[in-house]
Amino acid sequence: MTRSRIQWISPDDPPESFPAVQSALSVPNGLLAAGGDLAPERLVYAYRHAIFPWFDNGQPILWWSPDPRCVLLPNAFHIARRFRRSLRSCQFRVSWNRSFPEVINACARPRVSAPGTWITAGMIEAYMTLHREGWAHSVEVWHGHSLVGGIYGLAIGKVFFGESMFSGANNASKVALLALCGHLAEQEFALIDCQMPTPHLLGLGAQLMPRDEFVELLQNACVPAIRFRQWPETEFAAEVLGTA
Repeated sequence: MTRSRIQWISPDDPPESFPAVQSALSVPNGLLAAGGDLAPERLVYAYRHAIFPWFDNGQPILWWSPDPRCVLLPNAFHIARRFRRSLRSCQFRVSWNRSFPEVINACARPRVSAPGTWITAGMIEAYMTLHREGWAHSVEVWHGHSLVGGIYGLAIGKVFFGESMFSGANNASKVALLALCGHLAEQEFALIDCQMPTPHLLGLGAQLMPRDEFVELLQNACVPAIRFRQWPETEFAAEVLGTA
């Protein structure tokens, strides 16, 4: 179903003011609503209902629910033979929730392929609040004392909603995602939400899921909306990922 207009949300409107995701535009794919705010209650409600914010500096907050959805099953990460070999000799270490501010700020830096950034100062502040409240989490990849890769997102119930990842060294972001997949598979997570498909994600094992199916999965895996707290407390050498 397509519409010529999207709904405007006031910051005073309750989180449940979002329109039904089935009413999102098809062009651009998934644009659902604008406005509102980035308060923790609204963000958690949005993710639980297959909605996420994505906008540039100077734009109002834009809310999206694309169809289909890009998802990654935790046990479906594709480890290429060359990547597996590199893991066995790499000197990376992996930690969890140790440097969330550094990870999100690294993800926000402009890249050669994308000189702008959608991770605005307001977004950083909002997700820092979610981290302090136990919703948002990070995986860090280290080489020596340097942070060289990482990923962050929200864990609600048994779904991890990936937001962004960065790589400052060859394969560092892959290591972060592989470590995350391994832990979430052990914890019987349903999936990782990757939001929009990219060739890179699809090459790592991500797949496309119809939005209706994704919404139904969230109704089972994110109800009740509980914080996930079972994260590793100690770092480990990334080379062990190559032997899994």
